[in-house]
Amino acid sequence: MANDTLGAEVLEHAEAGMPQLDVSIFPNLIFWLIVSIVLLYLILSRVAIPRITSVLAERSDAISSDLEQAQLYKRRAEEAEAAYNAALAKAREEAQKIAADTKAQVGKETAVLLAKADAEIAAKAAESEARIGEIRESAARSVEEVAKETAAEIVAAILPGKKADAAAVDSAVSSRLKG
Repeated sequence: MANDTLGAEVLEHAEAGMPQLDVSIFPNLIFWLIVSIVLLYLILSRVAIPRITSVLAERSDAISSDLEQAQLYKRRAEEAEAAYNAALAKAREEAQKIAADTKAQVGKETAVLLAKADAEIAAKAAESEARIGEIRESAARSVEEVAKETAAEIVAAILPGKKADAAAVDSAVSSRLKG
């Protein structure tokens, strides 16, 4: 029979169904639902929402501050880039000016050196021409002397026993060499 009693209790509970669906306890459930909602509202409105809004405000301020700093850094970077480009352009101009000045100076120095070299070459050429003239003159005199001696020897060989007249040999050799 103990088993029958146990079965009757289980049957009794089974017939009652789910306690949430029992209409007799609805007022109690509704009361605690309203209390829970009011408590949740008070906790959220007094604690959580102010903290969330303060965090959002801080975040918004931090973001706007970061954006302002980014704009400032961007302006500074643009100014630095402009200054760099200006300095680079100025350096290029100065380099071109220095190159042009150096080229002009080298051109002047080259012109001076060329003029000096031309003067030295002209002096050496004049000296060489003078020496060549002396050598020609000396050679002409030597040829004339050799020609006179040769002519005197030829006359002595052709006419044995007769000595050639020196004045006649000189005039004959001189007239022949001149023309």
